Amino acid sequence: MSTTRLDIYDFFLRKKGEELCGDKVKIFEDNRKIIIVLSDGLGSGVKANILATLTSEIIVKMLSENIDLEDVIATVISTLPICQTRKIAYATFTILQLDKKTYDFQIVNFDNPPVFFFRKEKLIQIEYTDFVFADKKIKMFQDQLKLDDLLVIISDGVLYAGLGTKLNFGWGWNNIADFIKKKILETQPTSQAIVESLIEQTYKLYNGDIGDDATVISIFNRAKKSIIIFTGPPENEENDFKIVKKLLEFPGRKIVCGGTTGTIVGRYFNKEPEVDISTITREVPPIAYLPGIDLLTEGILTMSKTLEILKKTNFDISQELKKNRNGALLLANEIIMADEINFIVGRKINEYYQNPNLPQNISIRINLIKEFAQVLIDKKKEVSIEYV
Repeated sequence: MSTTRLDIYDFFLRKKGEELCGDKVKIFEDNRKIIIVLSDGLGSGVKANILATLTSEIIVKMLSENIDLEDVIATVISTLPICQTRKIAYATFTILQLDKKTYDFQIVNFDNPPVFFFRKEKLIQIEYTDFVFADKKIKMFQDQLKLDDLLVIISDGVLYAGLGTKLNFGWGWNNIADFIKKKILETQPTSQAIVESLIEQTYKLYNGDIGDDATVISIFNRAKKSIIIFTGPPENEENDFKIVKKLLEFPGRKIVCGGTTGTIVGRYFNKEPEVDISTITREVPPIAYLPGIDLLTEGILTMSKTLEILKKTNFDISQELKKNRNGALLLANEIIMADEINFIVGRKINEYYQNPNLPQNISIRINLIKEFAQVLIDKKKEVSIEYV
C-alpha cells in the first residue's frame, strides 16, 4: 500500500433564499488521472446552477476523452445560453488535471479567484501564463505535486464573504491565504478539516446571511494516516506477547479494544491499565491508559456503539466531540481521521457474550469487524484484517 494519500474534499454554501447552488464541483478519476472542475454560473439559483452544471459536465466529459483544451473551452463558450438580462453567457471555471503516476498537474483558470498553492506550509505565488482561447483570456499553471503540497480552490462567494457587513471589501485573497496557513501550522489537518474551517469562517463573515454561493475544494498530498486496532485475545495464549510486540512496532497510531485484550497488553508492560472514570457513560464503558497505546477502550459494547455513531452521523462527529468525550466517540474519531485501518482480531471466544460451543464463524466480534470493514471500505478507507 502507498505511504501517501491524495486527499480531496469539497463543500459549498448556497446563497440565502436559493434552493440550488450556482456553483458546481465535478470530479472525474480513472487509473490515469484526476480531473476536478469548479464552475460558478452567472448569477445565482436555478439559472446559475444550470450554467455551472452544463459547464462542468462538458469540461470533464471532453477532457476525460483527451480532447484538446482549446476545443474544450470553445465548446463550453459556444454551448452556454445567453443571459437575457446581462447579455453575456458564460460560467467561470477552474480546472485541475493531475497525472496519478507522475503527480504532474495543470491548473486552468477562467475568471475564478486564483488558486492557493502551499508547499511545506509556505505559500507559493503562482505565476500564471496567459492564453487566449476562443477570444477568452485563460490563465494556466503547471507543476508537480509533492508530499505535503496543498491546493485550495474557491469560488468568489468565499473571496467576498463579509462584504459590506464585517469587512469593507470582503474577506480577500491574502487574508484567506493567512487563514489557511495558520490552520496548517497549528494542526496536521486533512482536506476535510481545511475545507470545513474555511466554510465555517465564510458563514461567520456573512453572519449566516449568505450573500453569494461559496465553494471550497482542497487537494492535499499528505502522508497516509494509519491505525492498528487490536481486539480480542488470540486463540492460542502462547501468541499473546508476539501479537503485542507486533502492535507496538506498528508505525501508526495504536488502539486496543477490549478488557481482556487490554490486560494482555498490560501484562507485557507488567502494568495494570489506568481507568479514566470521567469517560464513563450509561452506554459506553470508560477508557483506560497504558504506555505506548494511543487509545484503550472496552471491546464489543464500545465498538458496537462506535459503528452506530459512524452510520448515524455519516462520519461527521465534530459537533458531538465538542460536547462529549467517551470511548466510542474517541474510537470513531481515530477511524475517521485514518486512511488505513488494520485490524488484529483474536479468535478466542468471550463466554460472557455468547455460548462457547457455537461455531467461531458466528462470533460476535468477528461479525462486528466484518461489518465495520464494509462500512469503512464504502468510505474508501483501506482496510486489512488479520485473525489470530
